[in-house]
Amino acid sequence: MPTSAPTLTTDRLTLTAHAATDLEDCAAMWTDPRVYTTIGGQPRSREDVWIRLLRSIGQWTLFGYGSWIARETATGHLIGELGLIEARRAIDPPIDATPEVGWTLTGDAQGKGYASEALAAILAWTDARIPATTCIIDPANAPSIRLAERLGYRLRITGTYRDAPILIFDRAAAS
Repeated sequence: MPTSAPTLTTDRLTLTAHAATDLEDCAAMWTDPRVYTTIGGQPRSREDVWIRLLRSIGQWTLFGYGSWIARETATGHLIGELGLIEARRAIDPPIDATPEVGWTLTGDAQGKGYASEALAAILAWTDARIPATTCIIDPANAPSIRLAERLGYRLRITGTYRDAPILIFDRAAAS
């Protein structure tokens, strides 16, 4: 069982384990309205981003999977955070039985195919190890809904999270 994220590469991206040195880039990402508007609706404090970064590192130790930091290979610019999380969210109906796949891209990286590219690599890694994943998406986030469907996620149900509707999608690992 891996205790740290393996490095994954695509044509344009390098995906690596989170590190303390990622804090400032991630904190900047989470204060951009293009990022947080459909992911909670509020900017995240530097402290919250730090806790999120530590959670990402710790998940690998506990579960053998987790999230990656994605950067442009050519420039080193942060593209976002993508991967699997064990959030144990208070969602109705619960999704705790299946790892949750999530993706967050910087505002400047959105709409350039980076999420599809990174998630294809992540799901190839994941499919060899985990039989099924789930994801949750704000009903107003049409680009993420389209992406999830292209990746093979299918809407299971509309649930509730923090007193608001949330779409719950499921995906079986590719054979």
